[in-house]
Amino acid sequence: MRNTLLDPFEDLPRAVVVTANDYAAGSVFPDHAHRRGQFAFASRGTISLTTPEGHWLVPPQRACWVPAGVAHAMAMRGPVTMLNVFVAADEVAVVGLPARCGVYAVSALLRHLMDDAVDLPALYDLEGRAGRLMQLLVAEIAAMPRLSLHAPLPRDPRLARACQPLFDAPSIAASLDEVAAEAGMSRRTFTRQFRADTGVGFAEWRQQVCLLAAIERLGAGQPVTRVALDLGYASPSAFSSAFRRVLGEPPSRYVETR
Repeated sequence: MRNTLLDPFEDLPRAVVVTANDYAAGSVFPDHAHRRGQFAFASRGTISLTTPEGHWLVPPQRACWVPAGVAHAMAMRGPVTMLNVFVAADEVAVVGLPARCGVYAVSALLRHLMDDAVDLPALYDLEGRAGRLMQLLVAEIAAMPRLSLHAPLPRDPRLARACQPLFDAPSIAASLDEVAAEAGMSRRTFTRQFRADTGVGFAEWRQQVCLLAAIERLGAGQPVTRVALDLGYASPSAFSSAFRRVLGEPPSRYVETR
């Protein structure tokens, strides 16, 4: 179903609705929420997702899951083709889709299912092939592995203020001790409070911030070596290893295939 408007489909009497849209670079959707869960697939381009819990980056050929009712903003980093799968609450419960936002890998099967589903009529036959295709599509979404492309912002105002400069100028060499001192905490207190607020340790969070920045810069055409050194990695190979662990391919391959 190809349309630039979502609202007419919120009340569509189908548990799963798939849409496709093209967006110009820099397009922004301010804070909003949907009554259905949203699985947004970046078929082309990169999507930035922001919620009160933090910041996610959705590279090309990956997707993000936004549960129903979660306020979020989206920004397009370059021209974007986005396929959205909107899933009603009953179906979310059946397949066990998560209650929190996340970025996910997308299998070849899932890509083909979305490509097929987007051209189905709005009131597709629930008992026929279309209905079975939608059931398989949602089941495949539920099976996708989650990617570490989230940089949560700590809830504690002191931690948030101390960490904000890392969002503005990411560096893998950022010192835990210096950030803790900026927050007015001892290393031990900062470490404990940071994990309680974000669910991850500072070192893992710092790497996630750097990888989000790397994806944006690579997408803008910056060379791998420049990105690696600008982000404070000791060498391009060290950067490539970290990139591969999260995205499953080295940055050089990522650039070639995008």
